Amino acid sequence: MKIALIGATGFVGSAVLEELLTCGYTVRALLRPTTAWTPRIGAEVHRVDVMDTAALTVALKGVDALVSAFNAGWLNPTLYDDFLHGSDSITAAARAAQVPRMLVVGGAGSLYVAPGVQLVDTPQFPPEWKPGALAAREALNRLRDVSDLDWTFISPPAHLDPGPRSGHYRVGGDQLLTDKQGHSGITVADFAMALVNELEIPRHRRQRFTVAY
Repeated sequence: MKIALIGATGFVGSAVLEELLTCGYTVRALLRPTTAWTPRIGAEVHRVDVMDTAALTVALKGVDALVSAFNAGWLNPTLYDDFLHGSDSITAAARAAQVPRMLVVGGAGSLYVAPGVQLVDTPQFPPEWKPGALAAREALNRLRDVSDLDWTFISPPAHLDPGPRSGHYRVGGDQLLTDKQGHSGITVADFAMALVNELEIPRHRRQRFTVAY
């Protein structure tokens, strides 16, 4: 299978790239024209701006699935608008290219921590993360209106950390997962494994799910 991957050099995307290549997939890494890239066996590079829907549609032709770890930049002063613009472009291109399946990496902010209360709306949510979290929440809401694309949205727990692949995690739905000590976390390697597992055996079609220890 050939998997298109947006954000292959980012924190999450690079872990997903490693997991895909380890599992024997061929990866089409879709990178910005100026992004540095170290050649990898099993990976091909297409240079494209995800904001250019027409060019992105061409780049997605012929892939078996798309994994989007798109990030508009945490320090970007127009992060909210740029994230939604990019997310909408990716969805439109995937539909136009008739991509069979799309997995989207979202944020933890839209996970519920109490009835009717999402993490991003709590007083303790870091203000510097809020624009990205609100944009990811709106991107999920927009995806939920898409019925002609086989999509899945995967939210990380509150803490997504560097670390090894343990091979273990728990799966949840729209609620934030915590352990017995109240911690909500997972390593990025195990998060990537959970994403690829969903790619291989779909269990959350047109749904959001989350994973954590």
